[in-house]
Amino acid sequence: MFSKLSRYIKLLRIPSWLKNLFIFVPLVFSKHLFDYSILINVLVGFIAFSFTSSFVYVFNDIIDSERDRNHPVKKSRPVASGKIKISEAFFLLGLLLVIVILFSLSLSPYFVLMMWLYILINFAYSLYLKKIVIVDIFCIAAGFLIRVVSGAFIISVYLSNWLILTTIFLSLFLAVMKRRVEIANSANSSVQREVLKDYSLDFIDLIAAITGASVILSYALYTVAERTIEAFGSEQLVFTTIFVIFGIFRYMFLAIKKNMGENVVEVFLTDIPMIVNLILFVTVSLYIIYF
Repeated sequence: MFSKLSRYIKLLRIPSWLKNLFIFVPLVFSKHLFDYSILINVLVGFIAFSFTSSFVYVFNDIIDSERDRNHPVKKSRPVASGKIKISEAFFLLGLLLVIVILFSLSLSPYFVLMMWLYILINFAYSLYLKKIVIVDIFCIAAGFLIRVVSGAFIISVYLSNWLILTTIFLSLFLAVMKRRVEIANSANSSVQREVLKDYSLDFIDLIAAITGASVILSYALYTVAERTIEAFGSEQLVFTTIFVIFGIFRYMFLAIKKNMGENVVEVFLTDIPMIVNLILFVTVSLYIIYF
């Protein structure tokens, strides 16, 4: 019984819920982190989006079960490995759909719109868009952007244009790095994911350099923008740019030299320099913004 439950939990990909922390970005940068009522709203949004993302993950695992069996890592997923039957996965999918609908009836309409847009894009990606070069990267990136925009909608706050641009470029950067690792990690990458035959490492590295540099530039401009300085009452946020630069460089190093990056969560949970850098970025940013 316990082993079966653990397989269902694995199918939900709960560790990947950490990606939904992007929802908290508008909360932090709008200076509402310590506002209890607003914080609760975002926490509820985080839970709602977590079940939404699990709904997408289960659907994707059902659709890709045959192809995943050819992947060195994904072949161990519950559906691909046969530890959970397709019929059982569909039952869980239906249960998650009910949960998502219940959240949809109680949350902000614009937040709910983002939830369903996330589902629509990912379903389209799983069924067809993942086969179209470049479009597949934008679909992956859209997930991160939607999370940030959702976080702004659920608490009805303004989202800086520079912060939006930073999120767009960061989302694209992470998506490109994911593709790079998929290509580099397998000699039969095109068998596992058809679109990879249209990419090359040189092309991917060029896009990674462009998007990585754009993340740094956009964030730097956000920190020195007049509206940002006025909102935080300080010009010191610019110093946090060093952590962003290190994070981009470190991520590129891990992807190119260590073939890490196919799973974003894994990078941020296992690489000590990345963990320390993230902690310092969050700590210094919070101090500057709130104190």
